[in-house]
Amino acid sequence: MTVECIDPPGLPVPGIYRQMAVARGSRTVYLAGQVARTAEGEPVGAGDLAAQAEQALLNVATALEAVGGTFDDVAKLVLYVVDWGPDKLPALGEGVGRAAARLGRDLTRPITLLPVAALGEPDLLIEVDATAVLD
Repeated sequence: MTVECIDPPGLPVPGIYRQMAVARGSRTVYLAGQVARTAEGEPVGAGDLAAQAEQALLNVATALEAVGGTFDDVAKLVLYVVDWGPDKLPALGEGVGRAAARLGRDLTRPITLLPVAALGEPDLLIEVDATAVLD
């Protein structure tokens, strides 16, 4: 494994993400932000943050597979969520959980969540930006 995600002593243990990732490898992969679109460009989950989060994370996994990687290689995620508020946490958690189950992987990584007013298209509720390190 090229990425080890940890919660170092002296920092809180958040449970839903990790405080840091230590990456060892020779190739760094920077993904464009992934959204809730199928390979054909069709929208997924209109008005449904859980469905959109799931699809965006599955798209991250698909992109990584194209270069020989998996979610295990992800060192950091940035989530851009439209009109974020604490009331959206259950839906976000549900979407992440469904993607993790479908991928058969732990998706707990260092995450930065950024509330945004809007994304590039009006029906999008979330965009996921990922950085991965591969051998």
